[in-house]
Amino acid sequence: MNTCPICDSAMHNVFSAKLLKKYEVSYRQCLDCGLLQTEEPYWLEEAYGEAIAVADTGLVMRNFSLASKLAVLLYQCFDQRGTYLDIAGGYGMLARLMRDYGFDYFWDDKYCQNLLARGFEADKSTKTFAALTAFEVLEHLHDPLVFIREKLDQYKCRTLIFTTELYEGVQPPAKDWWYYSFNTGQHISFYQQKTLERLAKRLGLNFYSLHGLHILTDKAIRITPLLRIMTGRLSLFMALFIRRRLGTLTLSDHFMLR
Repeated sequence: MNTCPICDSAMHNVFSAKLLKKYEVSYRQCLDCGLLQTEEPYWLEEAYGEAIAVADTGLVMRNFSLASKLAVLLYQCFDQRGTYLDIAGGYGMLARLMRDYGFDYFWDDKYCQNLLARGFEADKSTKTFAALTAFEVLEHLHDPLVFIREKLDQYKCRTLIFTTELYEGVQPPAKDWWYYSFNTGQHISFYQQKTLERLAKRLGLNFYSLHGLHILTDKAIRITPLLRIMTGRLSLFMALFIRRRLGTLTLSDHFMLR
């Protein structure tokens, strides 16, 4: 038994599983906020031999889907001409897509090479960021509260938009839940909605969740109108409309970088 990094309650061993096909690892759950995570992750150096797991076959499709939803959210609820930053941005695909939609987007990731958003690293921005995004990041963190607080403080920002797969119910998901990703050893923390609500409270922020996007912010957001326009193909059509209204940065970035 140890202490939950989000709510400071006791955590209890609930099961064990073999990670990377060789390490028997204990999983612990907080019965108060619902956080489920591994024991202290001593295997991460090996797990991150490659920053992005070879088994992540959904990376491209996920980025296209998230970019269209994110474009609608930023256009409707945040500064359309603001500057944004994707932390733990991987190869830079999301930052590039968001620039293609017309948003002034930058990239940061100390563990991965920027391949697709070169020239738009965080330190090249002279502006403050209206919001940070962190897609498929929180499940990789053993102390999410510290990480989020540090990033918000570092970039003097009070909004984080992120994704992570949530689980429901009192009991942890069965061991065949795909999101555990036992063979990669990279997913070490798992959340419920009440976990994220408690996280928001500790940070003094509001929490919203819609269509897979989770938001921690000091802003008040009207969620109901967004629920209708951020579904399926409609979000893509809206994103294309937004690109036309804002003006894509694809060509202007090309000339600037050339």
